[in-house]
Formats: sequence, structure tokens, C-alpha cells
Amino acid sequence: MNSLLFISRSPISDSLLSKIFPEVKFEKTIPLSKEISAGKDSPFYLSHAERYGLYCVRISQVESLKRDQVLSIRNQLTNHQIDVLSIGSLLPKNKESLFVFDMDSTVIKEEVIDELARKHGVFEAVATVTKQAMEGGMGFDEALRLRVKHLAGLSKESFKEVYDLLTLNDGMEKVFQFVQTNGSKLGILSGGFSPVLHLFSEKYPVSFYKANGLEEVDGKFTGEIFGEIINREKKEIYLKKYASELSIPREQVVAVGDGANDALMLGAAGIGIGIHAKQGLKDQITNWIDFTDLSALVFLFEDTF
Repeated sequence: MNSLLFISRSPISDSLLSKIFPEVKFEKTIPLSKEISAGKDSPFYLSHAERYGLYCVRISQVESLKRDQVLSIRNQLTNHQIDVLSIGSLLPKNKESLFVFDMDSTVIKEEVIDELARKHGVFEAVATVTKQAMEGGMGFDEALRLRVKHLAGLSKESFKEVYDLLTLNDGMEKVFQFVQTNGSKLGILSGGFSPVLHLFSEKYPVSFYKANGLEEVDGKFTGEIFGEIINREKKEIYLKKYASELSIPREQVVAVGDGANDALMLGAAGIGIGIHAKQGLKDQITNWIDFTDLSALVFLFEDTF
């Protein structure tokens, strides 16, 4: 059964939803039977949940909405600061699901390469390349190689020093809790750097990660990338690979990111969600979170309601 999730930091009134769906009569109980035929007269079911200081109203209905319909509903609720997610099916209880995250500006608030560049005194040079890439002047791979060249001579210890300054994005601590509680796995596919992910995975329950390796000689980085570049295509490939290896059906895979580099990964997952996403990603997806935080992902589990 398809679900529309309305998520807010304040309680959401049924009367507000009635304004969005003026011709709909809501039922209060979702039947156990799944033998419900689709059609214009198929019923809408309403349920409420509250978790981690967030409020969610779930509208369940057999027919799914098109992207432009979801965007229209979201626009109507923007002034109320309500996030809207359209989900084909929520994550089933008693079955393992997989959450796959981008790292920078998603799991953590910072962009690691910017913090490394500041420490190395090359922030402006790195920022210039980043700006060119964002304006379409060069591809991700070329831009990453150029930015990494500016890190030549950076000591290996610098990664630990920068890592200690990193902060989890709002709600991520809760995500680590409820993903484990529901018996699910969590992985990170990052266009950032392996030394940071290695340190991160020692502290947090990360089942797997992929990021870019940096060539090192005598404890200093040479400014070259070691091995493959984890770009948008590789993120999609590895999401499918890990889901297959873990025998988790794609509809039970959730992918979360913030930038256009995450679009293919989000598209390959059963549920793809942007978190405080850049416009380049929003243009390619249906679901994103603007007003709440990562703890809203708890409402993807069917037994939350």
C-alpha cells in the first residue's frame, strides 16, 4: 500500500490535510487484509505517529501519486514547514533493511575536503575548483583530482585532527539507534576520503563504506588518488552490489544524500531521499527533507505507526 508521509516539528491537524484533499473521506484504521482493489473510489487511511520530537501523519492509499502531484502537495505545505514523502511501501517489520548514506553534508555537517584545505592553507584554491565544478565547468572526477593535488604534503595525522572536528548531522545519532534496533544494516558511499571513513567506522555502527583512497609516501599525501574514484556511477554500482551481497531486496533499501552526485544512488534504491538537498539533486528526485532532520527516517518503518 502506498503512503504519503507528512512530517513536521509541530502536530499536524487533520483539518489542514482536509484542505489539501478536500474531496477525500479518510478512514482511521488500516485493514489487515491486503486484498484492496485500486480505483478512484479506493479508500484513504489515516494514521499518526510521534518520534524524537517529530510528528508524522501517514495517508495510505492503493494508488500512487505522480511526481508533479507530490511536488504540488509539498508546495502547498511549505509555509507550514511540513516535509512530504511519497513511499511505495514502508519498510517491513521483522525483515532486514539497508540504509546507505552519502557522507559529507549528509551524515556529517562538514565537507571534509574543505576542512583539510583550511588546515593545509589552500582553502581558496580548492574552493575555486569546487565553484568551477558546481557551475558545470568540469566533471566530478577531474575536479576531485585537481582539489586533491592541492593537498600534496599534508600529513597523515592531519586526518585525525580534522576528524576530531567533525559533527554528526542533526538526527543522525537517532538513525544509528533505530537502524540497529530494527535489525537493519547501515553503509556509507562517499566521494570523500577513506582515512576519515576508517576512523568513523571504528566509532559508529557502519557495516561497510566506500570512499576515495589517497596515495601516501613517508606519512605524507602525494596529492594523487589511489585506486578508483567513487563518483555518482560508482555509488549506484556499490549500492546494488552491497544490497545483493546482503540479500536485501531493493525495495528495502533506503539511500540518502544531499547533492547531484547522489542522484543515481537514490534512484537505484527502493526509497531515495534528499536531506537538505541542493537544487541539482531536487531536480532529479521526488522525495526530500527540508524542515526536519534525519531522525524523520524512523517513519519509513511500518511498525512506527
